Amino acid sequence: MSSQEKIKNKSPKKINYYKLIMTIVMTFTGLVMIIPFFWMLSTSFKSPAEIFEYPIQWIPSTFNLGPHERVWFGEFSFFTYYWNSIKIAVIGTAGATFIGAMAAYGFARIPFKGRNGLFVLYLMMMMVPPQVLFVPKFIMFDFAGIYNTHWALILPTIFTIIGVFYMRQFFLTIPHAISESAFIDGAGHFRIFFQIFLPLAKPAIATFAILDFSWNWNNYEDALVFLISEHLFTVPLGLDNFVMEFSVDYAGMMAAATASVLPIVLIFIIGQRYIIEGVASSAVKG
Repeated sequence: MSSQEKIKNKSPKKINYYKLIMTIVMTFTGLVMIIPFFWMLSTSFKSPAEIFEYPIQWIPSTFNLGPHERVWFGEFSFFTYYWNSIKIAVIGTAGATFIGAMAAYGFARIPFKGRNGLFVLYLMMMMVPPQVLFVPKFIMFDFAGIYNTHWALILPTIFTIIGVFYMRQFFLTIPHAISESAFIDGAGHFRIFFQIFLPLAKPAIATFAILDFSWNWNNYEDALVFLISEHLFTVPLGLDNFVMEFSVDYAGMMAAATASVLPIVLIFIIGQRYIIEGVASSAVKG
């Protein structure tokens, strides 16, 4: 190595000011977005007299565990709500992921007449507001005998337009040579889907599963319309128990909200690597 090359290697690297500024801006934005969650956590340990103090006391003078005790061991126990939400979210997410992946494979790799037109028509259904479907779904669920059951929340979430669109975009990035080689070896579409496409699509499937779980977990409107028995209530409906006729238990509501957010935060922390990888890979080809 010549002396000039050594001098070049030892020269300091140029600072990317744009990257530095964007890092500072995004860090500041992230901290601002965390403030409401920190206030929620802080309020869940406060006494009623401390909640609306000004200036805000971010750390309570004494940590009051009463709100959390009311959430888990009070008149309305969150254990039942947690179990209901977990059951609905897990079954709905598993069904949506599997059926969505199969439909996405069909739209991406199985040629049939009118495929693109049918896919466009399928995507157009996203323009229909979910609130418009409440009355038809109510009539259909009542006729089928699943009104006021968890199946009224699970079955509609199994068929997801966004999931099909998202995973189709990922399947389009897989080279055709892979499936063509499998066809030459005598493999059919089911074998190709299960043994080739699903293993390759782990990032996309994991990303959609995480997002779909959060959607199902936070589903408030459907639970409000289609559930009337209290033992069937989910976590979002359980938050309403802290709104009384003439007052609001703010500390209890913040404790319940903290409990409801924890599963989403944990799942995101565990699967954030898949979310970044899946979104990046699915955006390569349209």
